[in-house]
Amino acid sequence: MRKSGILMHISSLPSPYGIGTMGKEAKKFVDFLVKAAQSYWQVLPICPTSYGDSPYQSFSSFAGNPYFIDLDLLCKEKLLKKQECESYTWGKDISKVDYGTLYQNRYPLLHKAFERFQKKIPEDYDIFCQEQADWLEDYALFMALKDARDGVAWTEWEPELKRRDEEALGQAKLELAQEIDFWKMLQYLFYKQWDDLKQYANGKGIKIIGDVPIYVAMDSADVWANPKQFYLDKNLQPIDVAGCPPDAFSDDGQLWGNPLFRWNVMKKDGYSWWTRRLEKVSKLFDVVRIDHFRGFESYYAIPFGDSTARNGEWRKGPGIHLFRSIEKKLGKMDIIAEDLGFLTESVRKMLDDSGYPGMKLIQFAFDTREDGDYLPHNYTRNSVVYAGTHDNDTILGWMKTAPRASVSYAKEYLQLTQEEGYHWGVMRAVWSSVSDTAVVTMQDLLGIGSAGRMNTPSTLGGNWMWRMKPDAIDSKLTRKIRRQVELYGRAPKALKKLESPETKKDIERVPKELESPETKGEIVRQA
Repeated sequence: MRKSGILMHISSLPSPYGIGTMGKEAKKFVDFLVKAAQSYWQVLPICPTSYGDSPYQSFSSFAGNPYFIDLDLLCKEKLLKKQECESYTWGKDISKVDYGTLYQNRYPLLHKAFERFQKKIPEDYDIFCQEQADWLEDYALFMALKDARDGVAWTEWEPELKRRDEEALGQAKLELAQEIDFWKMLQYLFYKQWDDLKQYANGKGIKIIGDVPIYVAMDSADVWANPKQFYLDKNLQPIDVAGCPPDAFSDDGQLWGNPLFRWNVMKKDGYSWWTRRLEKVSKLFDVVRIDHFRGFESYYAIPFGDSTARNGEWRKGPGIHLFRSIEKKLGKMDIIAEDLGFLTESVRKMLDDSGYPGMKLIQFAFDTREDGDYLPHNYTRNSVVYAGTHDNDTILGWMKTAPRASVSYAKEYLQLTQEEGYHWGVMRAVWSSVSDTAVVTMQDLLGIGSAGRMNTPSTLGGNWMWRMKPDAIDSKLTRKIRRQVELYGRAPKALKKLESPETKKDIERVPKELESPETKGEIVRQA
């Protein structure tokens, strides 16, 4: 069945407190998705951000981002007071997230909530801690230790803590008991609000697409608590790190710096760490997008300490065996494979064997360095099509910055006109394509240029900041989106007759050429 969705991260929602949260505005966005005839809300990873503010570099693969906890909901629960929330500065620009200000002010405020939380602990709190103990205990201790050391990476802690000496950890748990409980409370509040938001969305017929990065940050509870699962030396330093090789887009390649997995060790224990990870996200999300899917077939390893990715090499990954093993334990999951980048026949075979839909990016279609796989006439139904993702410029930004030949090719191929709006023309190609699922970004729907770009890969600073203004969505935009989705058979329900009073009232008039009985019947059949 053909469906449509919108990509916008939680952080990008409007909020008076500096960053989007899981409260009223999130539910308003769900309501907008329903009115716009969408089926999916796609978000980025919802785990805590670390240095660089990237959701793809987190202190934990299992924890939720405390910034997303809605403060107004905490006020309703009498954990905070409205004047307390308003007494802090949350940034001067409502269209951007000020992560530095958030870091300085959010946690002191949440500590106030913690003081009240301790006086009346909810009945289900202990149950939550017990159910999540396999990751929560290590994460809370990790964060408490890190805070007590002014944020220093765990690789620079005292040797006994770095190596997780039982006696040292036991002493730390006694000394930091209050802080450990604080970090546990934050996860309790996060999961409580997330579960409520997800139930609300599902109840309205909206499914949430979540994102799982293939790699984890070196400075994370994941690596600290499970060092044998990662490619580290005897001093717990990475031997090689992750990245991408040089290509037509980058002479030096991409140096991500994440520690690599010891796939042979993971295979021996039945991929227990990955099984736990995917089991967790399968409960958080309805659909899971796995980032850098090709890295499971073979991955690029760069010597630790190198300043570029030039000296790396390809190594064999676990391949389809990993997913077959996990499927036996968890059952069939609804997964999207991010199969962008350098693809070999073996990578294509792994994708085919998995049955997962791959991704198509229209922005890649008109680059002369690509071989044409991203041109819409080459798409297959079992795929998810985007104009661009969080790592790309917006459509209007791309139109201004892409090579002139690429833009000219796109204008001719997609029949783009300024009258329609270049961004609407590209999104029309997304919605009209044969791909089963079509996703566009909120920035493109709003017609924002490069100022709305979420991330520029391999750069530090200025990323992950974009936020939608409170009055950005109106009824006219909602109707226009709905009309396009219905026109191309992606609405949750079959398209209503074009001449119905409700359609005439809610949707802009259909062009004369679409009013013939033959055309009406064809559109209904497509829906």
